[in-house]
Amino acid sequence: MSEQKIDNRLWSAKARNLSPYVPGEQPQHDNLCKLNTNENPFPPSPAVAAAIAKLLAEQACELRLYPAPESDDLRSALAGLHNLDSNQVFVGNGSDEVLALIFASFFMKERPILAPDISYSFYPVYAQTFGVELVKIALENDFSIDPDAYRQPCSGIIIANPNAPTGLLLGLDDIRKLADEHSNAVIVIDEAYIDFASTDEGQSVSAISLINEFDNLLVTQTFSKSRSLAGLRVGMAFSNPSLIEALTRMKNSFNSYPLDKLAQAGARASVLDHDYFEQTCQKVIDLRESLTSKLTDLGYQVLPSHANFVFARPQDGNASDVADALREQGIIVRHFDKARISEYLRITIGTAAQHERLIEALTAIHATDATAN
Repeated sequence: MSEQKIDNRLWSAKARNLSPYVPGEQPQHDNLCKLNTNENPFPPSPAVAAAIAKLLAEQACELRLYPAPESDDLRSALAGLHNLDSNQVFVGNGSDEVLALIFASFFMKERPILAPDISYSFYPVYAQTFGVELVKIALENDFSIDPDAYRQPCSGIIIANPNAPTGLLLGLDDIRKLADEHSNAVIVIDEAYIDFASTDEGQSVSAISLINEFDNLLVTQTFSKSRSLAGLRVGMAFSNPSLIEALTRMKNSFNSYPLDKLAQAGARASVLDHDYFEQTCQKVIDLRESLTSKLTDLGYQVLPSHANFVFARPQDGNASDVADALREQGIIVRHFDKARISEYLRITIGTAAQHERLIEALTAIHATDATAN
């Protein structure tokens, strides 16, 4: 069937000119080994399903009513987890919605915003959508972020930390420097993967620990990665009450009820089951270190990841060919055909069995390449 031509005569100029974000592929394939969208290989806490089932069993009729518009119980649980007040916590329908509201609330100004040139590819889409000028700051040759490169006028800075797709971590001292040097700008630290970050000292690396120190710092997180709830769509932000109030006002100008009752109940149950959360995060970290070692043994250059994925370069830099060869075997990884990173693959941390299948496939692929050469 030929592709139908879209009639966009009735579209607004904004809709016609947008270049939407392209989400990770969700292929349908028998015996698929899916390592391309950074989903958690482990299920969510059993408490999540139990909380949703209890709500449906005891209060199913309440689904006819609107949910709590500000998700009070969930925000209270998150505040307790991080030793904050509830008015320092905001929740929304996935961190992508939270980030969109951040752009609308703080970045629609005369001055540009700053972001790394290699980072989450949704940031330029938000900037285009809301008419915000985005200035990209080049990463260093080793893909690290240099805070000194951000010393220029701006209305805000947004940095994914750990960065995506590199997995590299920006330290709290550098975040403190950014917040201190840009007191008239909102500094957004997007911590989608922070729960997989680790230090030798075992200390917290989340910028949430700094928000009472800087009133211009705003930290976003998500339930999609470390809490295995990508299908529930819950994201959150932490900041001082003034910035949270701005987000709430903007949210209520678009959608007053972003989180349904089931999402609120499930997310809260996940927060309260902290032991399960910590155990699952550690499993992912252990699997990441194991996969890094195995890829290194195959001759891959693997960046030091603090996320639930690794960013790895085959010895010959033929990442696109390797991705295609893996796909033929039902193994899906992410390849970005972009400058500076086209020789790398982003590989989601999966189960031990998935890693074994991946390594066996890569070993065979590179053995065939060696024979051909």
